[in-house]
Amino acid sequence: MAVNDPIGRFQQAALALLAVGMTVTVGTALGFQHLAGYIPCKLCLEQRTPYYIGAPIMIAGLVAAFAKAPPLLVRGILLAGALIMTWSLYLGVFHAGVEWGWWLGPSDCGVVAPAPTGGSLLDALDSVIPPSCDQAAGRFIGLSFAGWNAVASFVLAGIGYVAAFRKA
Repeated sequence: MAVNDPIGRFQQAALALLAVGMTVTVGTALGFQHLAGYIPCKLCLEQRTPYYIGAPIMIAGLVAAFAKAPPLLVRGILLAGALIMTWSLYLGVFHAGVEWGWWLGPSDCGVVAPAPTGGSLLDALDSVIPPSCDQAAGRFIGLSFAGWNAVASFVLAGIGYVAAFRKA
């Protein structure tokens, strides 16, 4: 397969699936934060960055594919999506490893004593302490949010790599 081989419906479908998958994954994390009240730690927030970058790129790739852009561009965008999800996989595995105690997390990602609360709203905001990175907010079917991010990232990266190098 050459990078200039034509693209087809498979590549278009992969771009759509990557765009939707990335959006749903980060949307789920935001939902757990804003609707369910889970406060993300520093590593949780860092794991969202690949999705914030990747989803718009996949949407642009989908537009490019339907606009009959050069195959090299579309396949390059698919490869970029796969690489971004590989980065996300690393971040998810690293955070899950910190939660399981396999290695240490960042030194600035721990629970500290809460600030004294005053009567103002600003004082109340200052008293919110993010959770420690080494304590999972919860486990669902044995995996934490970081573990599920690693699974989602692995699947999305695989889709991107296959679509980037598969014939139309």
